[in-house]
Amino acid sequence: MNTLIAIIGLGVLCLLFEIFNLRKGIIPVTVIGLLAVLGLDISEFNSPDSYYNNMIVVSKFSSAFSALFIILTIFLVTLSHKFYENHQTKISDFIAIKIFLLAGAVAMVSFGNLAMFFLGLEVLSIALYVLASSDRASIKSNEAGLKYFLMGSFASGIILFGICLIYGAIGSFDVVDISDLSRSAELPVWFPIGIALLTIGMLFKIAAVPFHFWAPDVYEGSPALTTALMSTLAKVVSMATLFKLLTVVNADLSPSFQTVIVIVSIASMTVGNIMALRQVNVKRMLAFSGISHAGFMLMTILSITNAAGTLLYYSSAYALAGMAAFSVVLYVCKNNENEDITNFHGLGKTNPLLAAILTGSLLSMAGIPIFAGFFAKLFLFDEMIQSGFITLVIVAVINSIISVGYYFKLIVAMYNKDSNEERTGTPFVIYAVAIVALVLNVALGLFPSFVLDLLA
Repeated sequence: MNTLIAIIGLGVLCLLFEIFNLRKGIIPVTVIGLLAVLGLDISEFNSPDSYYNNMIVVSKFSSAFSALFIILTIFLVTLSHKFYENHQTKISDFIAIKIFLLAGAVAMVSFGNLAMFFLGLEVLSIALYVLASSDRASIKSNEAGLKYFLMGSFASGIILFGICLIYGAIGSFDVVDISDLSRSAELPVWFPIGIALLTIGMLFKIAAVPFHFWAPDVYEGSPALTTALMSTLAKVVSMATLFKLLTVVNADLSPSFQTVIVIVSIASMTVGNIMALRQVNVKRMLAFSGISHAGFMLMTILSITNAAGTLLYYSSAYALAGMAAFSVVLYVCKNNENEDITNFHGLGKTNPLLAAILTGSLLSMAGIPIFAGFFAKLFLFDEMIQSGFITLVIVAVINSIISVGYYFKLIVAMYNKDSNEERTGTPFVIYAVAIVALVLNVALGLFPSFVLDLLA
């Protein structure tokens, strides 16, 4: 609870900086504030579960994922200075929106009541709608914001309807009451229907097949920094929230429910990878890559009692690799009209360090040792084999091999093609974020138990 209050206070402080015309200090102060909030969150980790009027529940699960969200937000805020250098009068708005988005994310993994879950979801969603359409001069950005708003509104409506059905069956929004009554009482048929609607709505937020159609267009049209946020922070938040939802409401993972999750997982992996092979726009390629990774993360739901640590590890590995990759995309495509793969030609010669960082992040996403992405898939597959889903693991391995194709297409373009443009200078923050994100990724690969054991 203290973490959530501190984040909201930091967001208000960002708005005050605009009033007092202190824009130059807003990013360093916000980063320092987020580091302090991270320390506060870590200090709560080993405390007993705390219930605040059963609206907010501070547990190891919420603290661990909140720490990941805060780290990703620090990266996003750090990258904001150069990204918004042509919109200095609006920088406090952009930073404040990101901080309030973080507050929504923390609320989504800390809820003890379905009303608080929905409130956090809407805070996060509205912030994303604004950021997607924040480049008012770009038709693509306006289109992305409108598409995301319309599709997101339908998904929120489905989730709200699901919550209403659960309330109708249980008579309470409190997850403790829902958990107890779902075990002991003979529930009406609309309880499982409510769970199904909640799951469908969250699958949209994760961009899992067949609810993925919005993702490529929205990722491509949104400003690059917003795409980085959607691809990393927003996706991880949605996946962690779905995992917690199904845990706290004691969703009966019947064979039919498991079959649906298996089908959605396989479809997400396969469609994401096959479509990514055809892309020439790097942001669209990473969008389809994210759809594929959503399929991998959904596998943890099949072992919901044991897979919290695995989900945290996979989410961390994927998000850190994505953050490093988007840092390079921001640098390469800053003054270009598009993010086509031709922009990356010759990057290995003009800026070997950033090319190496992008290569490392892509190799992590593909699941190549020594990066955390390899160990994330290894632990995930081991969990699935122990749970008896051997066919699913075989399909996942095949999809991992397919993904190497489009990741290496970008790597080959960086090292084997000649560049037609001169790239001079690299902002320090791009280097800093890209290097730190990739180093953390490698560190997770070398010391996996540090994260895996947090939620054991």
